[in-house]
Amino acid sequence: QVRLVESGGGLVQAGGSLRLSCVGSGRIFSNYAMAWFRQTPGKVREFVAVIDWSGGKTTYVDSVKGRFTISRDNAKNTVHLQMNSLKPEDTAVYYCAAGTYGTSRREYVYWGQGTQVTVSS
Repeated sequence: QVRLVESGGGLVQAGGSLRLSCVGSGRIFSNYAMAWFRQTPGKVREFVAVIDWSGGKTTYVDSVKGRFTISRDNAKNTVHLQMNSLKPEDTAVYYCAAGTYGTSRREYVYWGQGTQVTVSS
């Protein structure tokens, strides 16, 4: 079992930055690829970014490329999502997930409870 807890969400103006963190506990954190997804009311949870177990490989959804950076620190069981140049359309609940490297929700078996990010125009 892996327990994931996100933090760092909040309210920010367009153009601003936020850094999300996700701390994992339980089974060996470094065994898993770690990803961030986001969801708005009435919509499907969508992939944002993923990082492999070593931190050497990453993939981003096109809409966040060049603005968001995913990173991990296996010694601290932590994964981060640095979000810069935020836009109102980035507003969502952001979820951390652990599983197999990929962009589909089906690849991930463990999920956090989510943290709200709101970007005002």
